[in-house]
Amino acid sequence: MFFKSVFALFVITFSLTATAAVKIVHWQTTAGSEVYFVENHDLPIIDMSVNFPAGSARDTKATSGVAGITRYMMTLGADGMNEEVITNKFADIGAILGGELDADRAAFKLRTLTSEQIKALETFDKILHKPDFPQVVLEREKVRIIAGINEAATLPESISSKAFMKALYGAHPYSLDDSGEVDTVTAMKRDDLVAFYNTFYTAKSAVIALIGDMTEAQARSIAEATSAGLPQTPAVAKIAEVTFPTAANVQNINHPASQAHILLGYPGIKRGDEDYFPLYVGNYILGGGGFVSRLTEEVREKRGLVYSVYSYFMPMAELGPFQIGLQTKKDQATEAMKVVNETVAKFIQNGPTEKELKAAKDNLIGGFPMRIDSNGKILDYLSVIGFYKLPLTYLDDFNKKISTVTTKQIKEAFKRRIKPENFVTVIVGAQ
Repeated sequence: MFFKSVFALFVITFSLTATAAVKIVHWQTTAGSEVYFVENHDLPIIDMSVNFPAGSARDTKATSGVAGITRYMMTLGADGMNEEVITNKFADIGAILGGELDADRAAFKLRTLTSEQIKALETFDKILHKPDFPQVVLEREKVRIIAGINEAATLPESISSKAFMKALYGAHPYSLDDSGEVDTVTAMKRDDLVAFYNTFYTAKSAVIALIGDMTEAQARSIAEATSAGLPQTPAVAKIAEVTFPTAANVQNINHPASQAHILLGYPGIKRGDEDYFPLYVGNYILGGGGFVSRLTEEVREKRGLVYSVYSYFMPMAELGPFQIGLQTKKDQATEAMKVVNETVAKFIQNGPTEKELKAAKDNLIGGFPMRIDSNGKILDYLSVIGFYKLPLTYLDDFNKKISTVTTKQIKEAFKRRIKPENFVTVIVGAQ
């Protein structure tokens, strides 16, 4: 479950070719925040995001859920303004407040007309600088969250996802569900949120991304004001390293669903990993390319065992999951898993063909302009580049890196990084 406020105003588009450069300017504020800025005056709009290392991996087993509700509660009361006042202040000037939470990051986003930026930024900064965490709102939200947890506990998709992350990561904080547990949410107090905010929403750990109708001097002024008002506490420490499974782990969870929901995988890669591009291209061939992937061909097209099957890498600050997912009839689960495992093992052993590699490169390179065809999409890339300390040339280099990947590199990278004999497997609704 994610605590999000995601709204659509309209998409700001401009023409970019696959080789077009995105000029990123980077600096550090006086208070120590990292800033990433792209200037674009095509439309009178400003997009801004502020990212903090305050994701669910900053929770503990005893405080699971605090990270998510802290981020969300910040938007429900700040500097004496209640949630209705905050909503109306943005609505009155056509500004949009958004945000998201994952295991690594808590993020806030703002989109505003250039002409209304002063009013929009005033409210936005109050949310970041002076959250109230109203007790009455906290109690209301706890009831809502617990209801959501209880409902999720009945759904096979939620059950499998939660069990998979727990099995894959064990005691590591990546195993924690961002919505928390019934007992941890029940025990949550306002002081827990205040302490979490002061510890993890520090200026020294903040990453500010800006794009749109402003000069660099204006962007610097905006970033300074935002950074200066954040807690001036020490920078946040890194997340603990992930350990690898040393043996296969298969969990069968009973459920009355008509289909078996299956997830299997292994710890994958970090952001900035040297194997990222070979694994990214290779996974497109294995299971990330939809109907043209190996897994779809073998499990769906040839044998009709599933409607869909997929695989992906989710690079994170530490080793994010390499995950394969499928749904199938309960009486076909064993056969479907056998085909999946055989297909993965064959791919790791032999790698892709040159024909598969060319098709994957053509698709990934050809589709790249759509990844950066709006300010909002570039803003998301700026946040990732800044938060994970990727090169400023990341977007310029993306297609170049893909074009140089070889079948040998893919084969070697998969052999180094993925160990099917130690896969974690979760089957919800097994016969």
